[in-house]
Amino acid sequence: MLNFLRNLRRNNMKSTKYVKYAAGEIVLVVIGILIALQINNWNEERKHEKTENEFFKGIAYDLNQDLEFIHYVKNSNTPKFVAYNKLRTSYPGNYSANKKIIDSLLAMYLFSGQRTFYPVSGSFKSALAGNEINTYKQKKRIQAIIKLYGNYDRLIDNGTILDQRWSKLSESYIHNRRTNSFENISDDNYILMLDDFHFHYIQLNWYTTIQDEIQTEIKNLLQELQ
Repeated sequence: MLNFLRNLRRNNMKSTKYVKYAAGEIVLVVIGILIALQINNWNEERKHEKTENEFFKGIAYDLNQDLEFIHYVKNSNTPKFVAYNKLRTSYPGNYSANKKIIDSLLAMYLFSGQRTFYPVSGSFKSALAGNEINTYKQKKRIQAIIKLYGNYDRLIDNGTILDQRWSKLSESYIHNRRTNSFENISDDNYILMLDDFHFHYIQLNWYTTIQDEIQTEIKNLLQELQ
C-alpha cells in the first residue's frame, strides 16, 4: 500500500511537471506568434509608409510639371492680351486711317495660336485606381491634393470653352490667317472683328484668372509636401 502511494505521488509529480512543461511550450509558441505578427505589422507599416511617401514625391513631380506648363500657356497667350488691349483702347475704330498698325495687332492676335492646360495626373490617377489614396495616413495632405485636382476640372472645362471660341474665331478669319493679310477690311467690318475678338478675349481673361488661382494653390501644396 505504501509503495502504491509512493508511485502515485511520483506519477502526479511527473504529470504536474509535464503539464507545466507543456504550458511553457504553449506560452513560448504564442509569444513567438505574437512577435512574428508584430514584426509582420511593422514591415507592412514600413511598406505602406514608403508607398505613401513615393505617392507624395510623384505628386510633387507632377505639380512642378504643371507649373511649367501653366507658365508656358500663359506666356503663349500674352500676345493676345497685348494686341487686344491696344486695339480696344488705342484703335477702337477708324481702321482705314490706322491700317498698318491695326493689321499688325490683328495678326498678333490671330497668328500667335492658342494653348490650353491639361495636367500631368499619372500619380493621382494611379492612387485613385487602386483605392490606395483612401488608406494613406496624412489626411490633410490628401484632402488638399483631391481639392486641387477637383479645381483642375474647372480649369479644363473653361479651357474647352476657350478652345471652342478660338476655333470659331479662327474659322471666321481663316483666309486672313492663311494669307497673313487683312485686305478688303472696312471700318464697319473692323468693328465687327473687334466684337468677335471680344468674346474670345473675355473667356481668355477668365481662363487666365483661374490659372493664376491654380498656380497659387499648386505652390502652397508644394510647400506642404516638402
